[in-house]
Amino acid sequence: MDNNQTEKQIPKIEYIVEDQSPTIGKIALALSKAQANISGASKNAVNPFFKSNYADLNIVIEACRTQLSKQEIAFTQGNRFKDGVFLVVTKLIHSSGEWLSSEMALPMPKGANAQAIGSINTYGRRYGLASMAGVAQKDDDGNEGSGKVNKVNE
Repeated sequence: MDNNQTEKQIPKIEYIVEDQSPTIGKIALALSKAQANISGASKNAVNPFFKSNYADLNIVIEACRTQLSKQEIAFTQGNRFKDGVFLVVTKLIHSSGEWLSSEMALPMPKGANAQAIGSINTYGRRYGLASMAGVAQKDDDGNEGSGKVNKVNE
């Protein structure tokens, strides 16, 4: 959390919404098959602010796209604003019509310009897709940002 942010600026948990189609048996089976072959996302980018490595959005997509596709699962990601909060929406859609969806609420810095919003969107897309598809990634930037650094895995 940025030193300029206060707890009031952090979205409350009620902004995070998980949703699904009325049945999920087929997408659950397909997702379990895809996850059996999804590997972790390698750390290919550097966060200069925290001097840490992380898996960028492209690497996260590449880590899961082929396996999801083999199981007839597509993903979409979009965003919207709700009550002044920026939401990244990730949806997994199976060829059967079943789907799973999750929204991630992200704090908006005061005076955010288009570049800052794009950066927030990319961050949300990376973590949203990784969590829904089961892509493992080391959270270097998040841990260092919160003051918790695990040197064991470096």
